[in-house]
This record gives sequence, structure tokens and C-alpha cells, in this order.
Amino acid sequence: MVRGAIGLTLISLLGFGFLYSLAGVGVGQLLFPATANGSLLYKDNQIVGSALVAQPFDSDLFFHARPSAGNYDTMALAGSNQARTNPQLRQRIAEARAAVAQRESVPPSAIPGDLITQSGSGIDPHISPASAILQIDRIAKARGLTREQVQALVSAYTEPRQFGFLGRPRVNVLALNLALDTLRGQP
Repeated sequence: MVRGAIGLTLISLLGFGFLYSLAGVGVGQLLFPATANGSLLYKDNQIVGSALVAQPFDSDLFFHARPSAGNYDTMALAGSNQARTNPQLRQRIAEARAAVAQRESVPPSAIPGDLITQSGSGIDPHISPASAILQIDRIAKARGLTREQVQALVSAYTEPRQFGFLGRPRVNVLALNLALDTLRGQP
């Protein structure tokens, strides 16, 4: 009886712990190699990041991502968990709204919510098309490009709703910033 239990345990461990995992990795690599490897993005044959993870951009030359509670660290995935009634959250949002309004030279009421609030994970790589459009003038001026050139790039990198009905249209900030570097007029 003990021998049978040990045998079943070893077979289960081998089957579920090793073979099943190996099959999952194999199917992922076969059907979705780019996604299975982390959706990596390259510039000049060097990995610069993942399309799944936000990165901080502080320069006027680039689109800025959403704020991050974990400083864009994938090991510190989390939002702030502050309730809407928390005075610290209200203070942080007010400060972020003022900073973005000054940086973009717009009234505070014109700022989309995703530019001043953190995502649940803290590393959401996307912003709304409205947030990207708000930043076009600053980037065009800093790079010596026309507004239309940058607008066309934003339009090209705006992803539709998933399956036509899930989520909202979105723009991947890292992919958009990499595409910006290919335009004429970069410093």
C-alpha cells in the first residue's frame, strides 16, 4: 500500500510537475513565441523593455506613462490601495494634476485621469488616446516635428478595444516612444 502511494506520488509529480509544465512551455513557444518570451521590444537589436511593462519617461522628447506606485519595479507590483476618500490620495492627485498641467501647458481640467492616477498593477504600459493627444504639442516642439507628424504616429499606435468590445482604445507608451525615435527631427 505504501509502495503504491509512493509510486502514484512520483508519477503525479513527474506528470503534473514536469511534463505538463514542459508541454505548456512548448505550446507557448510554438504558437506564441514573442508573447511567451515576454513581448520584448528591441531598438538596434538590443532589448529595451517589454510591451507589457511601463517604463518611466521624464524627458520632454517622449510620451509619459501613467504614474507608478512601485516606481515601475516589476517586483513591487501594486497600486497604492488608497481609497477615494483618503486625503493623501486627493493630495497626490492634486499635485500630479498641477505638475502635468504645467508640463503640458493646459488647464488642470483638461488632464485625462490616467495621466494622474496609478493603475492597479502599478506598471500598466498603456495610456488613453486622450492622454497621448494631450502630450503631442510638447513632443512636437521638443523634437522639431510638426503636430501632424506626431498625431499620425499616435493614431498608428492606438490599439482598438480587444475583440472589438473589451476595454478601451489604448496606446502603448514604450512602443510609441520607440517609433518616435525613427522620425526625422529627433535631437
